Amino acid sequence: MKTIGVIGAGQMGSGIAQVAAVSGYSVLLYDAFPGVAAKALSRIQAGLEKQVDKGRMTLAACDAAVAAITVADTLEQAAQAELVVEAAIEKAELKKELFAALDKAAGPDTILASNTSSISLTEIASATGRADKVIGMHFFNPAPVMKLVEVIKGYSTSQDTIDAIMAVVEKMGKISVLALDKAGFIVNRALDPMLNEAIFMLEEGVGTVEDIDNAMKYGCNHPMGPLALTDLIGLDVILAVMEVLYREYGDSKYRPAPLLRKMVRAGKLGKKTGEGFYKY
Repeated sequence: MKTIGVIGAGQMGSGIAQVAAVSGYSVLLYDAFPGVAAKALSRIQAGLEKQVDKGRMTLAACDAAVAAITVADTLEQAAQAELVVEAAIEKAELKKELFAALDKAAGPDTILASNTSSISLTEIASATGRADKVIGMHFFNPAPVMKLVEVIKGYSTSQDTIDAIMAVVEKMGKISVLALDKAGFIVNRALDPMLNEAIFMLEEGVGTVEDIDNAMKYGCNHPMGPLALTDLIGLDVILAVMEVLYREYGDSKYRPAPLLRKMVRAGKLGKKTGEGFYKY
């Protein structure tokens, strides 16, 4: 495998593109919104140049990684890779539409992967004629820094596809874990209900934002408090995952906190909007 296509050039997509390029892959980066992929490439270059300035990367390696990324003009162009990783927003219908289009545009042996953090890979694969070659590659934010990639096996994902993706993850210098296609997979099924519970506690007045975060940081040795982490991830992302968990499992323990819904409706999504539980 030599070329990886990345669909979506937002924070996650650009991070995945950077990881792939630094690892020696050629990258085809595409975004449906004009100009977004080109801006993402500029951000990637600026970020890598900072690594050079700090002595963490050679200038030659930086230049090679930037040169390895091509901005694709069309989805069809990006689909010419041997592996295509979709990093669009967490909406099942959108992802199914993308995978249906990729299925038509890609070669018969191309593996189609989704960076989804909660949506069923089996459902996504149902929009294609290659369910055996559809798999989850859940990178964590920021992708160039975080070591884990959850590899998610859909109902029909073949062992050959799993083996190929595990090899890609290893070449990227990441740690892989294999999860079955259950809502939330491993990390989000354990993590997001904890973040949601912290929001419930804040709403009930159990503690202040700072007290709740400090309790978990210094009582459980977490590097970041749950409310600060929610701000980093994005309140809209947490709400989307909790809604999937609630819908899929039908268990009230997964119901989203009312305060979480209110803040998302108010546009207070965390760091990316300048305000969530903290102001930035």
